[in-house]
Amino acid sequence: MTDTSLPPEDDDDALAGEYVLGVLDLADRLAAEARIKADPVFAARVTDWETRLSPLNDGYDPVPLPDLLPQIEARLFPHPAHARQSWRLWLAGATAAAALAVGVLVLVPPAPQAPLLATLGSANAPQAYEARHDGSRLSVRQIAGLPAPAGQSYELWIIAPDAAPVSLGLLGAATLQVSTPRPPAGWVLAVSVEPAGGSPTGAPTGPVILTAEIGA
Repeated sequence: MTDTSLPPEDDDDALAGEYVLGVLDLADRLAAEARIKADPVFAARVTDWETRLSPLNDGYDPVPLPDLLPQIEARLFPHPAHARQSWRLWLAGATAAAALAVGVLVLVPPAPQAPLLATLGSANAPQAYEARHDGSRLSVRQIAGLPAPAGQSYELWIIAPDAAPVSLGLLGAATLQVSTPRPPAGWVLAVSVEPAGGSPTGAPTGPVILTAEIGA
């Protein structure tokens, strides 16, 4: 939010403009969204800014999220072709086994919880997630905080040493699950604030609010 001293009306107008442009930090954005719900005059200023700035979107077509799974596989496997083939054979076998089990009711004890891979934030933090890996699948669930503000998404990234971040998907109320081998120690998981639907560029564009390094 701007630090320039302005009359209250001008200050509210500047705040509304910065909210629509998406340049506020997370705390100021949440405060602005609370005002939109409680203050009809401020909400009208936001609507006015959205109307004024909407023509800027006319020159841009929607950008679909890229399929980044091949890049993830290429980084995780030292011999990509052989590793991917083994992975897909395993997946095909697992699918066939599941198909054979359809219709058979078996009482079994609940499966043990997958080992903890990393914790992004803490249980008493404003926003926190835990990542677990069961040997074939990465699961990331929210353990503290709220859903992303309206018009935004929380996006999960994995970062290999000296490499660019790779998106693993969007974080919401449901657990995010990604079929992938266990990331090596020293890699980093990160959460950024992005426009609704995720980063339009394939790289983090908003503030990174959480990070955690994967241990051995």
